[in-house]
Amino acid sequence: MDEINPVPVILEQIEALVRDAIALVPNLVAALGILVITGLVAYGIGRLVSSVMRRSRSRPSLVQAVDKLARIIVWVFGLLVAMTVLFPNLTPTKLLAGLGIGSIAVGLAFKDLFENFLAGFLILMRKPMRIGDDIECEDLAGRVENISIRDTFLRQRSGELLLVPNSYIYKNPVKVLTDKDNRRIGLVVGVAYGEDVDAARDVIRGAIDAIPSRDTSQDPQVFAREFNASSVDFVVRWWTESTPIGEHRSRDEAVAAIKRALDDAGIEIPFPYRTLTFKEPLPLVREGGEA
Repeated sequence: MDEINPVPVILEQIEALVRDAIALVPNLVAALGILVITGLVAYGIGRLVSSVMRRSRSRPSLVQAVDKLARIIVWVFGLLVAMTVLFPNLTPTKLLAGLGIGSIAVGLAFKDLFENFLAGFLILMRKPMRIGDDIECEDLAGRVENISIRDTFLRQRSGELLLVPNSYIYKNPVKVLTDKDNRRIGLVVGVAYGEDVDAARDVIRGAIDAIPSRDTSQDPQVFAREFNASSVDFVVRWWTESTPIGEHRSRDEAVAAIKRALDDAGIEIPFPYRTLTFKEPLPLVREGGEA
C-alpha cells in the first residue's frame, strides 16, 4: 500500500491561505482607512463636545466624561463598519445579533463596572458635589479630588487617596460639608447646679460673640438644654467656615473663650461627682497605727 505524502497537501493549504490573505489585502487596507477616519472623527467630535460644554460652563469632570462617551460611541460605530468591510460575509445583521448575545455575557461579567459607569454619569449630571468639596459618606470622609467614569477620588483627612466606586457614593447618603462657604457647628457646655443659669447663658454668649472665626452675619445661639448628672447643660451654636480645618479652628477658639469667660466670672464648670457606699464600715487608721 502506497504511503500518502503529506507535503503536497500542506503546501496546497498554505497556498490557499496565501491566496485568501492576498484577496483580503484590499479589504484590510479599506478597514485600516476606516479606523483612521474613525479616529479623526472621534477626536473632532470630542473636541466639539468639549468646546460646547465648556461654553455652557459645565463642570470639568462632566465635560471629560461626555467627551469620553462621545468618542466611545464613534469608535464602536467605526469598528462595526471596519469589521463588515474586512469580512464581507459578516453582515451588519449577523454582527448585531452576535453583539446582542455577547452583550448579555459581557453584561453579567462586568456588572459592577457598568453599574459604576452609569452611577458616575448620574453623579456628574445631578451635581451633588464639586471638585474640592469635603464630604462624608457612611464611614468615609475626605475632599473630592476627581470624579471619573468609574471612581470618585477622595483625599482623606490623613492624606491618603481613596478610590471609592461611584455606585457606593450614589447609593448611600452623602453629606457635603462645603456646599456653602459657612455652616453651623455646636458644642455642649455644662455649669454647676449652684450657678445662676441666666448669668451663665449671658457669659457664654458673650464669649462666643468675641471669637474671631465666627460668621458675624449669623447670631450665635445659646440654650439651656437639660439637667445632666452633675451640671446644667447648654447647647452652643454658631456659624463658621465650612471646611474641616475651619471647624476645628473655630471649636478651639470657642472652647478656650468659654472656659476663660466662665473662670473670670467665677462660674464653676463641674466634673462628675461620685459617692462610694461600702457594705461594711471601714475602720479609720490614725497616723500612729491605732484604729
